Amino acid sequence: MSTSIVQLKNVTKKIGSKTIIDGLSFEVPKGEVFGFLGPNGAGKTTTIRMMVGLMRITEGEILIDGHSITKDFEKAISKVGAIVENPEMYKYLTGYQNLVHFARMSAGVTKERIQEVIKLVALENRINDKVKTYSLGMRQRLGVAQALLARPSLLILDEPTNGLDPAGIRELRDYLRKLTQEEGISVVVSSHLLSEMELMCDRVAIIQNGKLIDVRLIKEYTNDGDKSKVVFEVNDKELAIRVLATSPFTATTIPDGLEFAIDRDQIAELNTLLVYGGVKVYSIKTITQTLEDKFLEMTGSDQIA
Repeated sequence: MSTSIVQLKNVTKKIGSKTIIDGLSFEVPKGEVFGFLGPNGAGKTTTIRMMVGLMRITEGEILIDGHSITKDFEKAISKVGAIVENPEMYKYLTGYQNLVHFARMSAGVTKERIQEVIKLVALENRINDKVKTYSLGMRQRLGVAQALLARPSLLILDEPTNGLDPAGIRELRDYLRKLTQEEGISVVVSSHLLSEMELMCDRVAIIQNGKLIDVRLIKEYTNDGDKSKVVFEVNDKELAIRVLATSPFTATTIPDGLEFAIDRDQIAELNTLLVYGGVKVYSIKTITQTLEDKFLEMTGSDQIA
């Protein structure tokens, strides 16, 4: 049995003579929050639209829980709940009436299931109020509830944090975590807020110009293997370099001091060598690379879509 909920195999999208997506291949593991990042015009939204059947695939194949989105669309899409851009609700109806309306479009959605999703997104106190009175964050939560009605294996959210305040973003992040942990649902989410993706996702894929740049676990982006960058602020850089000349440590001179790529256990050893060599160490600082740092390093861009 496959451990992936989504598989993209050499997916290409052409519009006229222009290639928007170029041979994109990656997998989304089951039970994870999977982030999708790319600079403006990278093809991120185009890929999501192909995943939910809103745009035709020129070449390649997308499988959802083993079913082809092109050859077996009904079975594939039955596994998916999605919000592409903003959730559209009937504002003159209550939240509950909206859910009942959408429940009628899917077979087997009971009143009990409606109550389950209401509780899951914590809208019990406002579900009987009209949607026009909801904040943007509450409408996002109602949209998530609607997408969950048919018990999908996969939830796809395109830019779900747009327009949300910090409290709303945190709430959404907590709900997505709850879905993967308690409901076993896999989530694919795109966002332009890299700091939030770092907190929200288990794994992130980066695309640029329609091609996959990289895909890996968040902790692998923010931790360069087993080594960390450590900066020693010293009184005499030249003396420190001479002291370490016969040691296994290699220093890079930076304005703030000397930078080393070393294991945590080596920090104390390096400090001892410097002190016994007559070097005064004023501070030791570990530099943690963020997802944003890695993203800009890999794409050479500060424009994110």
